[in-house]
Amino acid sequence: MAEATTAPKAKASKPAAGPFDMPKFEMPKFEIPNVEMPAAFREFAERGVAQAKDTYEKMKAAAEEATDVLETTYSTASKGASDYGLKVIEAARANTNSAFDFAGELLAAKTISEVVELYSAHARKQFEAMTAQSKELGALAQKLATETTEPLKSGMSKVFKV
Repeated sequence: MAEATTAPKAKASKPAAGPFDMPKFEMPKFEIPNVEMPAAFREFAERGVAQAKDTYEKMKAAAEEATDVLETTYSTASKGASDYGLKVIEAARANTNSAFDFAGELLAAKTISEVVELYSAHARKQFEAMTAQSKELGALAQKLATETTEPLKSGMSKVFKV
């Protein structure tokens, strides 16, 4: 029986180019010895460099101003959130103290009618307190939103003015 032999395949020295590989071309060298650039070309290049420097300075100033606006806004928002959190804690403390006072008054009550009267008075007082606390927290939240967004609006309009 004749044996079929196959010759080993030669390995490729370079991997096959993928579908997105760019062909590699050598860049030609444009060296012309002892030749000076024309004055018009030099002026054009100098104007381009000056314009690029001017644009860079404007972009740098705009970026610095935007950074300052963001820092101010963050600081304002942080302080406002802290104030809001403290106001919520203050309201919770007042409500907790009121609940403990109410519990003590209920324990001291002698009759059912006294319990009902205490309960009605406490409910009315708590409703008024919650209404006042809600108004105060709403006003504080609105102030925080205004103080936070106003510098952003004015600062960013300055930075991105056309």
